[in-house]
Amino acid sequence: MKIAVIGTGYVGITTSASLGESGHRVVGVDIDQEKINQLSKGILPIYEPGVEPVIQELLAAGTLSFTTNIGEALQVSDIIFIAVGTPSLSNGEPNLQYVKDVALEIGKYIDSYKVIIDKSTVPVGTADLVKGLIVQEMRKRGVDIDFDVVSNPEFLQEGKALQDARKPDRIVVGCSSERAKETMQKLYENVNAPLFITTPRNAEMIKYASNAFLATKISFINEIARLCDQLAVDVTEVAKGMGLDKRIGPHFLQAGVGYGGSCFPKDVAGLCTMGNHAQVEMSILKDVQEINNRQPKWLVEQMVMQMGTLQGKSIALLGLAFKPQTDDIREAPSLKLIPLLLQAGATVTAYDPIVNTKVKDLYPEIHLAKDAYAAAKQADGILLCTEWKEFLELNWKLIRKEMKDNHLFDARNVLSIPEMEEAGFRYWGVGRKGSVQ
Repeated sequence: MKIAVIGTGYVGITTSASLGESGHRVVGVDIDQEKINQLSKGILPIYEPGVEPVIQELLAAGTLSFTTNIGEALQVSDIIFIAVGTPSLSNGEPNLQYVKDVALEIGKYIDSYKVIIDKSTVPVGTADLVKGLIVQEMRKRGVDIDFDVVSNPEFLQEGKALQDARKPDRIVVGCSSERAKETMQKLYENVNAPLFITTPRNAEMIKYASNAFLATKISFINEIARLCDQLAVDVTEVAKGMGLDKRIGPHFLQAGVGYGGSCFPKDVAGLCTMGNHAQVEMSILKDVQEINNRQPKWLVEQMVMQMGTLQGKSIALLGLAFKPQTDDIREAPSLKLIPLLLQAGATVTAYDPIVNTKVKDLYPEIHLAKDAYAAAKQADGILLCTEWKEFLELNWKLIRKEMKDNHLFDARNVLSIPEMEEAGFRYWGVGRKGSVQ
């Protein structure tokens, strides 16, 4: 099938790669000329494992191309994906301006039947909004061309987006016509996953409700972790025991410093805003937000309790991306922890395998190290903030020798307490104290 994907961020570029792998002809569209130039050379402007080689293979095969010309892309495509950003506004509402802009452009250039697919995370009613804007522009041209707007939300996890696109848990399609339904069935006929077909409004809500539920699990286990911290209980053991219950499952029960990234904070806020507009009190989700917002402050308070004070102390912060295998720092816990540490009087030396200058631009007061060993040199304490694999494989005995003091704060609960204590650390985890405390 002939497909245009408008937007070349994490979702758009991964969608383009996975559809190209499935045998479709894809053209990626973006208004950023520099980004298009890079992609046309097979250079990925973001860090997402496995995607760049696929892009290069598809470019070489001639089944993938990139352009800034949306009109040209529409002429050669039967299916149009809208995969632009929908960042939060100050009131929590998703900013639909980019989606609206694309809809208006489609209305200017559409010349035959197309299936327009909302891939971006958008509030309930956006498919109707997109349809109305396209019709508005067609009327200006004096044309009446048949088309369908479909909601097909993405469920990609950064760091493993291509894997999720290749083998999704489910494909949700919201459509209003038999023709659109048949097109979507053909589009995904080679993907081995349950295809759930519903209405556009239902599909839009499924995406928000799914992300909000996962965020709720994270906030729940973080609140349990705080209680475990007071009662000398290991939250990792509690989570394992809970996860064995098939009704609960083990996923998203890892206590830590809170959820971040481009999806969970934005989507929980968006769902709360939808509730406000509909005059429905979203009390659980508001508590989810409050717990998540409070978690970094609580963690720094625990650091102060363990170290006596952070004034004049040197802290090595390991990990800046919001999760491993990505360079995304949107709503990253590190960005919430750094100002709290600085306000408490600490000096911060940070290291991340991928992220560097982005955070330095935001917080010029911090120091950036070339590796974890350099970050830990003469440090009073280490704060493990992102569980990159290379951090799990460090020579922790050597790290300890480089430090001034021996405090280790495992904000992701990924390190072995016995091994860290054997290496000479005074270990603290989230709801998971070491034996020396």
